[in-house]
Amino acid sequence: MQLTGINGGTKVVTGFARAAVLSVADKVVDAVKAGKIKHFFLVGGCDGAKPGRNYYTELVKQAPKDTVILTLACGKYRFNDLDLGDIDGIPRLLDIGQCNDAYSAVEIALALADAFDCGVNDLPLSIVLSWYEQKAVADLLALLYLGIKDIKLGPTLPAFVSPNVLDILVREFGISPISTPEEDYRRRLLCCCGLA
Repeated sequence: MQLTGINGGTKVVTGFARAAVLSVADKVVDAVKAGKIKHFFLVGGCDGAKPGRNYYTELVKQAPKDTVILTLACGKYRFNDLDLGDIDGIPRLLDIGQCNDAYSAVEIALALADAFDCGVNDLPLSIVLSWYEQKAVADLLALLYLGIKDIKLGPTLPAFVSPNVLDILVREFGISPISTPEEDYRRRLLCCCGLA
């Protein structure tokens, strides 16, 4: 019996922890330098039944063909059955693991920053977090501690984000809520210039 995923897909590719991704880092770097990979999206976080979580599926479906989606945690089950193809043999959808594998995502970002001799915030990387429960607080706080900026959160902001806390997060870290994939792409909230 073959089961289908949430989007009708019949297979899911998994197992791209940091060791797997870093083992082909030279190919990824070459693809970026050649302009074949223009942007990376880290789409991760929790899942749930609350309306608005289809944002993440639509975001991934609408991602330009020259982008790579890194994903981790339960939010990936919204889209990990999509066939996004590959870029020169590099799958466009790389499942890094669960919440406790967030360290792998950080290591990948740090390795890319090192390869391009820049900071993580200078990479063509957008971080879009699917917020749902309190254990994600640890991941968010770790990212803030590392100085990661311009994180997008949704479909609702965490309950602990009061207006004063939101003001600090926006001012110091550039955190912003998601709207719709179409609007966020149109306003270029999810894209930045590639590396020269």
